[in-house]
Amino acid sequence: MLIKPDGVERRLIGKVIERVEDAGFRIVAMHMEHLTRKKAEELYAPHRGKDFFEGLVEFMISGPVVGLILEKENAIEDLRRLVGKTDPARADVGTIRHDFGMSIRKNVVHASDSPENASREIKIFFEEKWTE
Repeated sequence: MLIKPDGVERRLIGKVIERVEDAGFRIVAMHMEHLTRKKAEELYAPHRGKDFFEGLVEFMISGPVVGLILEKENAIEDLRRLVGKTDPARADVGTIRHDFGMSIRKNVVHASDSPENASREIKIFFEEKWTE
């Protein structure tokens, strides 16, 4: 999971972490950094070529992000439910994106959508800071 630049700028890190922990997740690792363009492009590589790709990369390098490695039974499914739909206006009440998100891009968090993407994203974001 990443807390995006808008979440960091709006001082929502603690609120997001509290919700994650209250939902039974264990934080295995956490790291804050200002993404390079290269790293942001790697993270969102599955979206390369889509019309929103460049704007998303620009947004993700606009300020620091906080990456978290989370652990829990059914972690990906449960986290996706906790964060809600990408568009805060369509996300369920009580989800992170509904409660804190401002737009499709400024929706506070990124959550991996599959075990394969989670593994790929952890390797990109945490590099040698984390080994499986």
